[in-house]
Amino acid sequence: MIIDWSQIDTVLLDMDGTLLDLHFDNYFWQEYLPLRYAEIKLIDPLLAKQSINHQTRSIAGTLDWYSTDYWSHALGIDIVELKQEISHMVATRPHCEDFLDALRNAGKDVVLVTNAHQDSLELKMAKTGIADKFDRLITVHEFSLPKENPECWLEVHKRHPFEPNRTLLIDDNLRALQSALDFGIGQVLAIYQPDSMAPAIDVLSYPAIHSFQDIMPIRESGRGEDCP
Repeated sequence: MIIDWSQIDTVLLDMDGTLLDLHFDNYFWQEYLPLRYAEIKLIDPLLAKQSINHQTRSIAGTLDWYSTDYWSHALGIDIVELKQEISHMVATRPHCEDFLDALRNAGKDVVLVTNAHQDSLELKMAKTGIADKFDRLITVHEFSLPKENPECWLEVHKRHPFEPNRTLLIDDNLRALQSALDFGIGQVLAIYQPDSMAPAIDVLSYPAIHSFQDIMPIRESGRGEDCP
């Protein structure tokens, strides 16, 4: 995968599964939360898992699916507190920080756009220490539209203006990639393996990368020497 960085001014980046290893989230929702929910509510672990899986499937792709406030209310437990219990598992994907540094050194506008709730964003930025590598951090809960909705990108544009045809979005969410294309964003990239502990995903017809090393930019001419 080759990106002509001379045609890109702004890079929009997803968080979970793109910059960060999705294993934390998959483990939390599929294993840890059902286990702790069963312990707290004194119910059978298998029933707890089945109940949570049913509820997550029923609202997949909606804003509530991503909302810790919604799940805390629906389950009657503190989701953020439970995430904190295993926050040591939060990790960046390989070469994430090098890529972010290279983007800034190449003079690109770097914006994180996540469906995650604000408290999840804060937890993960605190654990990874990468918040200062962005020009802007945006969670869609600011305007109540998930990235799967093309109107989301209009709201992102209002908060941090960019030229759509000179913008690249990198995201493991294929529906988000399509909505970005529908809005008019010029280039998109998927991620082959968002979860380091799971098999690669089917990215359909979307261009995708295995590693940020595949697309590492260099400094633009006149801004210094090439990045190593």
